[in-house]
Amino acid sequence: MPSFARLVATALLACTGLLVQAAPDGTLYRALGERPGIAALTTDFVTRLKADPRTHPFFKDIRTEYLSGQLGILFCQLSGGPCRRDQMEAPDMRRVHANLGVQEADFNALVEVLQQTMDAQRIPFAVQNHLLARLAPMHREIVTR
Repeated sequence: MPSFARLVATALLACTGLLVQAAPDGTLYRALGERPGIAALTTDFVTRLKADPRTHPFFKDIRTEYLSGQLGILFCQLSGGPCRRDQMEAPDMRRVHANLGVQEADFNALVEVLQQTMDAQRIPFAVQNHLLARLAPMHREIVTR
């Protein structure tokens, strides 16, 4: 369970993250370990998403390798790496999530699993916060009810 301070920090990052698009200088990309580090992160993340009873229903029918690869492209691009979202099979997050009925609690569970994954991957807290800030604008595209 995340600490209260961590929850507050994440909430603040979600608000300020609305103004953040990508890390153009690649600093975050390098801090995440570039492609190998991001691949390890996304593979572990997807495994955890499928194992967590709160998020499992959304991911149970998606191949782990596929979802990990798609998230890898997303994390790479948002962190300032050489990937582009148009390389994803479905770069339009709003359309992909439109009929899934994702609620606020579902989104928060996903963020919690991502934080647990980053902790397990020994990603420094400041780097975690930068990635979360880059992902935060997607909230409005993913939560549909």
